[in-house]
Amino acid sequence: MKPLIFAICLVLAPLGARACDLALLLAVDVSGSVDPDEYRIQMDGLAAALRDGIVADALVEQRAQVALLQWTGSSRQKQTVAWTAMHSHADVLALADTVARDPRIWRNFSTAIGEALIVGQRAFDAVSHCTKWVIDVSGDGISNEGVEPSAQRTSLTRAQITVNAIAIETDQTDLTGYFYENLITGPGAFVVTADGFEDYPAQILRKLQRETTKQVTVLSE
Repeated sequence: MKPLIFAICLVLAPLGARACDLALLLAVDVSGSVDPDEYRIQMDGLAAALRDGIVADALVEQRAQVALLQWTGSSRQKQTVAWTAMHSHADVLALADTVARDPRIWRNFSTAIGEALIVGQRAFDAVSHCTKWVIDVSGDGISNEGVEPSAQRTSLTRAQITVNAIAIETDQTDLTGYFYENLITGPGAFVVTADGFEDYPAQILRKLQRETTKQVTVLSE
């Protein structure tokens, strides 16, 4: 029996190595406050961040699944880039190109962050085999339509989904504070602040590096 058990282990070991450690849903704000140039900044910034060596290495190492969701007002949220497996650097680069080319599907609608979270949570049904699920929300304004984002926290927590955010500050609203209080969810959840859309590429890179790399805790003696 021992040789048989050993043979089974040899067969199963590669399957374990191919497990998905991270499912990352990029949720991009396409509400009416985002003009065409600002939409382009978001998509090009995301694509550039995905091509970053640290991010690409982390996605491949974790056999990540990555998808993109465009969201705006009530009933206007759609996954425009399907879940894509990151098995190689070529996969990451191909995804980055797809993100850069992804056409905007809505304009001039409101900001329904809570409904984006509902659709985002459902999207993870297709990648239930992954061990960690993260929604990466970008936005330049508070939710002003539909379900409040804070109302989704219990459901997201039960589903073990983490929600992080990048707050694109364009006025005196203190969107960063709003996201901290109403949006982010899960252990280690965080908000990164972009000082306007011009700062978005640098901050989304910082955010994806933090989101995708495994954090090491150093214990003091």
